[in-house]
Amino acid sequence: MLFRPINLWCVVACLACATTLAFAASERATEPLPVAEIAPGLFVHVGAVAPMTRANEGAVANVGFVVGSDTVAVIDSGGSVREGRRLLAAIRAVTEKPVRFVINTHTHPDHVFGNAAFIGATFVGHKNLDRALAGRGMFYLDAFRRELGDDIMAEVKIISPMQIVDGEMRLDLGNRVLMLRAWQAAHTDHDLTVLDQNTGTLFAGDLVFLRHLPVLDGSLRGWLAVIDQLAEVPARRVVPGHGPVADWPAALAEQRRYLARLAQDVRGAIKGGETIAAVAKSAAQSERMRWELFDEYNGRNATAAYAELEWE
Repeated sequence: MLFRPINLWCVVACLACATTLAFAASERATEPLPVAEIAPGLFVHVGAVAPMTRANEGAVANVGFVVGSDTVAVIDSGGSVREGRRLLAAIRAVTEKPVRFVINTHTHPDHVFGNAAFIGATFVGHKNLDRALAGRGMFYLDAFRRELGDDIMAEVKIISPMQIVDGEMRLDLGNRVLMLRAWQAAHTDHDLTVLDQNTGTLFAGDLVFLRHLPVLDGSLRGWLAVIDQLAEVPARRVVPGHGPVADWPAALAEQRRYLARLAQDVRGAIKGGETIAAVAKSAAQSERMRWELFDEYNGRNATAAYAELEWE
């Protein structure tokens, strides 16, 4: 058998290249997440308007943190532990105060998969959040290992809330009060909002979408009712679950119109004897050009709405 001599310099160069790439990947993983200070002491990262993919590493939800005189509260931790660590690095670029609270607005993976980056904090959620995590957690882990890859998902853990909100709860960060409110079934059956009273900023989670088509995983009727209640929250601006920070309550108008159209079209189709498959293709089509990701989610919304409204 003939063996070719090994070029030692090629081997060294390849090893050096691999080391450089690994180091660069590590640096990217700990690079602070880009955040904007939208009000004094209140920082937000606006996620990509996109589904969770390997390319974006699940970083599609809006996440943020609030700095009090004593401590910090994180509001949603992101779609991977990598994103969570980058959020922690962004916090450390602003303050060395301890992160005492991680508030999860609901169970969807893009909002909670970063939780393990904040072990040691108190995790806070809606009274129904633990049940939702128990029922769906393993499914989400399995599904997104396939979607994002084992490397991105390796450290993701399902972490149950340690402090639950049933009605309203007041969190004092030191001269800064956050008012947490648990809502009836709407986007999900365990939505939580956070109002920073100092600045009049509402973190709405996925009870509010802008640009990104709203995604129904709870109750359409409930969501329409909650929108009217949300409009009464005394805020100046809103951080939606997806989309840009916006003035309040004007930010609700687009979503209210879409959900009302969805309900109207589905009710009309049911009355006309249309099948659920037909409704998935026809409902709310007048809204198509107004939203991003319409084709990805509207059919699913129509199917969920049909199942809810069929027997009303």
